[in-house]
Amino acid sequence: MSLLQDFWQFLQPLSYGFTKSLTTSCDSGESDPCRDDAAALTLKYAAMASILVAGAAGVSLPLVGTLLPSNGGLMRGAKAFAAGVILATGFVHMLSGGSEALSDPCLPEFPWKKFPFPEFFAMVAALLTLLADFMITGYYERKQEQLMNQSVQSLGPSSVRDQELGSGLSSGFLRDQEDGGKLHIVGMRAHADHHRHSLSMGPDGFEALANRSGVAGHGHDHGDVGLNSGVRHVVVSQILEMGIVSHSIIIGISLGVSHSPCTIRPLLLALSFHQFFEGFALGGCVAEAKLTPRGSAMMAFFFTITTPIGVAVGAAIASSYDSYSVAALVAEGVLDSLSAGILVYMALVDLIAADFLSKKMSVDFKLQIVSYCFLFLGAGMMSALAIWA
Repeated sequence: MSLLQDFWQFLQPLSYGFTKSLTTSCDSGESDPCRDDAAALTLKYAAMASILVAGAAGVSLPLVGTLLPSNGGLMRGAKAFAAGVILATGFVHMLSGGSEALSDPCLPEFPWKKFPFPEFFAMVAALLTLLADFMITGYYERKQEQLMNQSVQSLGPSSVRDQELGSGLSSGFLRDQEDGGKLHIVGMRAHADHHRHSLSMGPDGFEALANRSGVAGHGHDHGDVGLNSGVRHVVVSQILEMGIVSHSIIIGISLGVSHSPCTIRPLLLALSFHQFFEGFALGGCVAEAKLTPRGSAMMAFFFTITTPIGVAVGAAIASSYDSYSVAALVAEGVLDSLSAGILVYMALVDLIAADFLSKKMSVDFKLQIVSYCFLFLGAGMMSALAIWA
């Protein structure tokens, strides 16, 4: 019983300090000589238009670029550039922004100065992203396998040779040579079906199955209908957009609540480039997912309007919003830190490792040089924007 009492005595000041910290405010102690509400509002309108156009252009370029060969040097370089952009966004922009907000002098000493909350929240977000990645991928794989099985049943019974091949594949492991020899663990039935389709149906039958299963364009030369790679690209694009959008809302509101034209002018240009690069990275992932035109357009549209909406919301609440209040600082710091964890995980695991550790990359020295140059270029250019935004 005494142990519970001691634990409660420990929690009481913690909960009291946390609750009190969110209800207090802090004066920055600085007067802004450049404050001009009318000029700031005009610049906010200009920022909304500029960011909207830049984001739309960035996310549209890779979608238009799907007309180019997906394994060509140009597209490989673009994918590496996008991966560098996402990695720099997570480390340089989001994690540093979360650390700055949660270490602000306006926050009380306890608990915010007693524990590295930004890094902790980023770690938690990365682990939760891993869990979500695993669960969503499993869901899509099961759904895709059901569609494939239904398609096979409607096409008629398999040949004796196909059945013998299917029964021999008891291990349930598939080594995808085109994707670099990575080992994919899939269901035994899905694996057997994969080979039966590719051998017995011929090109026309395979194309019909792929179209009916919703994975057209994902097939490899040896008949992989995209049970692994197609699903992965869909999941990556969705989780990546979630991480980018949460950050876009924060930076939009931060610009919208500002009353200083001296602050908004450099942010206008910097955030326009910021959205262009982020849009380019997201558009590349959406293009690889090979969604329907409507699905791709919806994801691109949602990304494009998020930051302008954030600017509009910030402008609407600028008169009553206190950016130095503890609640505002905590919300900004936590969201930025969570977004950082999501994007760092996505960049390292699903974008960089997936391409740079593939067999195709390891045997092509020229492709290695091009990809690494574009990777460092994307990371460097996105990092340089932190000087202004």
